[in-house]
Amino acid sequence: MVYGGHLMATSISSMRGAEDLAGYIARNYRGRVGEVGVGYYSEVARLLEAQGLQVTLTDREERLVAGLKVEKDDIFSPRLELYRGAGLIYSIRPPLEMQLAMGVVAAEVEADVLIRPLMEEVARLPGFSRRLVNWGLASFYLYGRDKHNEPKTAGSSLRKADKLMK
Repeated sequence: MVYGGHLMATSISSMRGAEDLAGYIARNYRGRVGEVGVGYYSEVARLLEAQGLQVTLTDREERLVAGLKVEKDDIFSPRLELYRGAGLIYSIRPPLEMQLAMGVVAAEVEADVLIRPLMEEVARLPGFSRRLVNWGLASFYLYGRDKHNEPKTAGSSLRKADKLMK
């Protein structure tokens, strides 16, 4: 789209630090990872697949994004089989409610969580410790499972997350 003689972007085609974010994930995780709420932005997933990781993309509707299959899933009522075996569940710019639901799923499947927030909207996830990571041009929050916590069931974690939102 042209506005005032300048070319304006009409969709997200790149994200500052996408290569660095994918590089961090590929350096620290092997096998399978899951991206929640992919929308129409698949650059990080494509970079991860190019580095040998298996990426499961999920969103509210099943479709193809840049040739990658997106599985239909509602993170608030998840199909856990999509996430089992993943060492990491990540999302780019998810709202707080989605972050909390991701924590529930990650606790159930024993995965870490990575959040690349839009601004300062960052949740506290029960059973996880959080740290800010600055890796090249990428800044994100990494949640690791607290070693002293027993695995929780999805139901009990959902109730705890629901209390935190009130």
